[in-house]
Amino acid sequence: MLLKLLVFIFSMISVAAIIYSLYPLFESRAKKWQVKRVAKMAPSLDRMFLDVSMKKLMILDTLSPIVCGIIAYVVTSQIIFALGAAFIGLLLPVIVIKQLERGRRKKFSAQLVDALMILSSSLKAGLSLFQAFEVLVEEMPAPMSQEFNLVARQVHMGIPIEEAMSDLKKRMKVEELDMVVTAMMVARETGGELPETFSRVAYTIQERNKLLGRVNALCVQGKLQGVIMSIIPVLFSIAVYKMDPHFFDIFFQDPMGKMLLGYAVISQLIGMVVIKHLSKIDI
Repeated sequence: MLLKLLVFIFSMISVAAIIYSLYPLFESRAKKWQVKRVAKMAPSLDRMFLDVSMKKLMILDTLSPIVCGIIAYVVTSQIIFALGAAFIGLLLPVIVIKQLERGRRKKFSAQLVDALMILSSSLKAGLSLFQAFEVLVEEMPAPMSQEFNLVARQVHMGIPIEEAMSDLKKRMKVEELDMVVTAMMVARETGGELPETFSRVAYTIQERNKLLGRVNALCVQGKLQGVIMSIIPVLFSIAVYKMDPHFFDIFFQDPMGKMLLGYAVISQLIGMVVIKHLSKIDI
């Protein structure tokens, strides 16, 4: 194992030396490609309030495929797996950032009802909407506090509250937040009571989340039934094969048997796709 690892490392060094010698030929193009790639990732990190410099991001982006390739080779001792892992490592930074964004949106959505209740209580206590934002920043954890702190700073700099909230909606891309911003804008334009508006929207979101929970439970049940129905024929075939290994010979030797086997497999796949499609319910 140690000898193979040394051979792999020396091979990587040799490849690196060759690439380095040829690097001036494609240096400009490679640098532009990486800078463009990193430049696409940087705004996402900024939106999540993660302070990572472009230099560090480029280093991480460069090391990711190398480290993944070495680890895969140490584990499998196969060049092909190492190359595959290196390719995955090339995609890894983008995947991690998207997962972080998804987790942040999910956490923000979970905090939204509590945030609306704080805003409603603050407004009922006689505070202005800007002061209610400041109370929210002090009371709520991240990411809610970070996002509304940015909103409060924008308003303090003279940006209209409606525009600041629209920017928040674009950053977070949370469906429930669209309801909040729309309701707030309508209430401000029509002279409605903001405390009552926030309370009603919070109640609506709570009921919607309860309904989503029940629907998701039913969807999971449907998907589980689909998985079980898909596995049963496979398990039955394995059991029959164990009892009589030649039972299925006709399906592989006779042309009609091959057609029936193909029809069965295709029907099974179509059934799985249909069940998965029927289990999706948008609310």
